[in-house]
Amino acid sequence: MDKIVVGSEEWVGMRELHIPAIKARVDSGAKTSSIHALNIQRFKRGSKMWVSFEIHPLQRNRRVTVRCEAPVVDQRVVKSSSGFSEKRYVISTMLSHRGHEWEVELTLANRDSMGYRMLLGREAMLGRILVDPSASCLGGAFTKEQLEAFYGTAQKHRNGLKIGLLASNPDLYSNQRIIEAGLERGHEIQFFNIRQCYMKLDAETPEVHHRGGEVLNELDAVIPRIRPSITFYGCALTRFFEAIGVYALNGADAITQSRDKLYSLQLLAKSGIGIPTSGFASSPVETKDLIDMVGGAPLIVKLLEGTQGKGVVLAETRKAAESVINSFKSLKANLLVQEFIKEAAGKDLRLFVIRGKVVASMQREAAPGEFRANMHMGGSASVVKITPEERKLAIQAAKVMGLKVAGVDIIRSARGPLLLEVNSSPGLEGIENATGKDIASQMIMAIENKLKWTPE
Repeated sequence: MDKIVVGSEEWVGMRELHIPAIKARVDSGAKTSSIHALNIQRFKRGSKMWVSFEIHPLQRNRRVTVRCEAPVVDQRVVKSSSGFSEKRYVISTMLSHRGHEWEVELTLANRDSMGYRMLLGREAMLGRILVDPSASCLGGAFTKEQLEAFYGTAQKHRNGLKIGLLASNPDLYSNQRIIEAGLERGHEIQFFNIRQCYMKLDAETPEVHHRGGEVLNELDAVIPRIRPSITFYGCALTRFFEAIGVYALNGADAITQSRDKLYSLQLLAKSGIGIPTSGFASSPVETKDLIDMVGGAPLIVKLLEGTQGKGVVLAETRKAAESVINSFKSLKANLLVQEFIKEAAGKDLRLFVIRGKVVASMQREAAPGEFRANMHMGGSASVVKITPEERKLAIQAAKVMGLKVAGVDIIRSARGPLLLEVNSSPGLEGIENATGKDIASQMIMAIENKLKWTPE
């Protein structure tokens, strides 16, 4: 049999899944093939196990959705190149390219953060394909008009809500996903740079303007995604939108108090929510007693202004703890001293709460040599089954903070789950990749439910 010569990327089809065209990354370094899949549901058909799932076959286009069904042939634990470990369903289907068709196995995975909706691995190529890595689309490409004919991707009339995404960087994964989800659900959603918005305070005609004089008063809702460095201005802007009757998915007061680590811990402890024993003092004279207060070394020292794991230090001995605390205080920095939960073994949980429900959860594990389960520092994430107590704690914490959307971080200790932090602008990339859930759409649906919007 003559072998097919392909480039580093090729358009392929899968008739059994009703996908006439999808661009695949050809990667002989990967053993298995995978395809982008969301909202995976398992069910039985006769005596066999099947899965139904959604595919967005065109990269950076979530308006095109194909619903697929296929029998399950296996389940495998796969670790992706980004460090996520997950148990994936494996299906078998017919793949077509350049007039040839053969059976391949595909794992179902969320590939939103990847460059391609499909990866073609070497198992699917054995005995059939030769790869010329310097070439591309040797089987031909499709025009925009052809793809529209396949999938009906022409722009549709929108009757939805007017939503503003208030943030700083339109290229971040989370912001792109929220915009995609809003458009997919039929809304008019637009990114507004917080620093480029300004306010007219007036009793009769209050207005919010965006750079160039565009008036934003007609928005139905805003989604604040405020970076810590501009918390004051971002919350002032959000508060102004609320004052003129625009719904904010997270309110300014809730964001403000969640950003104050000390105040938020005080509120949580007052509500009876378990937290690691923490200490706070102003005078360096009290350092020794502060260390004893949290059970001695090892302990954690946290700057109150730190973000994403920055300004967090593990002091393994009493001497080191005294040195770190006094050094920070000499710089007039506000800090917390917190007990170190050794039994957590560098792992914590991130629970994503939307309007009083835990919609997704993952376990984060610290990189070798690190004590923080932080994705920005080489940590990994995987799907986790949470306990009813952990679910209840996350919901209660979000409620105490007044947040409709929250990333709640929990650590498992010998005395039960303890709350570490409540994040008012949780990132979507880690949780969507680890769980395969469409969190961005659930955020948009939360706005729809609150404003009682239904499509025409």
